[in-house]
Amino acid sequence: MTKPTIQTPLATVLTIAGSDTSAGAGIQADLKTIHAVGGYALTAITAVTAQNSQGVQQVYPVSTQQLTEQLDSLLSDYEIDTIKIGMLANAELINVVVSFLQKHRHIPVILDPILLSSSGKNLLDKDAINLLKEHLIPLITLITPNLPELNTLLKTDFKGQADDALEILQLLKKKDWPNTLLKGGHTAEALAIDYLFITQQNPQIQPQTEQQSEEVFAFPAQRIDTQNSHGTGCTLSSAIATQLAFKRSLPEAVKLAKSYLQNTLMTADYGQPNVKQIGTNELIRHGGLNHFGQKALTFYNDEEE
Repeated sequence: MTKPTIQTPLATVLTIAGSDTSAGAGIQADLKTIHAVGGYALTAITAVTAQNSQGVQQVYPVSTQQLTEQLDSLLSDYEIDTIKIGMLANAELINVVVSFLQKHRHIPVILDPILLSSSGKNLLDKDAINLLKEHLIPLITLITPNLPELNTLLKTDFKGQADDALEILQLLKKKDWPNTLLKGGHTAEALAIDYLFITQQNPQIQPQTEQQSEEVFAFPAQRIDTQNSHGTGCTLSSAIATQLAFKRSLPEAVKLAKSYLQNTLMTADYGQPNVKQIGTNELIRHGGLNHFGQKALTFYNDEEE
């Protein structure tokens, strides 16, 4: 019998987030992304949701004991390269995560600050947002807000124009904010441009290999016309976390993650589940991305031939 050779362990990413029953966002999107990019995903669930392609109907946070025991179990057995944080549900769970991160400061942490669902449901109340700002964000390596989330957290009214970039950078520095990736989906520009603001040089991640003094990086991409874009924030932040686990510099990790996200969007319409036709008018549905993009597209093309 041939004995398999010992393989190098996969880059290991812990995602702390909510469960999405539609599998378009949350833990499910994180799992698909991390494995598609080539890493290994560990999960700690903060909430169970009831949701489908039409929105979030209910959110059921786990207890603080349940989250604590998930995290303790994982850290007792695994070497974790990066941590990605998504939905945190309430102030009590934020406190659990803060306490956890304080014990593991050597691990890079990416925070996708989920304040609202894409269908408009509040996922964090005001007290929890204040706790997140005061105690969690100072422990973060990179935060990845969209424009409404950035304005909520900073109490600003930016419109998402290119001229805003330097003003945003100065404000982030003044507030001692972590490195920030402002996602371009809600901006006013013709292209979807993500802006990476380097406000800190973190010892946990690789230094920039080029343009060491650059503080603002722009990552433009064509906007893709699809209603199947549920989970873009989860997907992008998980892809960045995985690239950082591969020891990429932060700008390189964002560049590669953005490229991956574009592929999941371009092929999203080819990777949707079977849905019910209800009534005479078809419902407006918002499906998830196609996390194994090119494979599904290739299969679709083969079937057409």
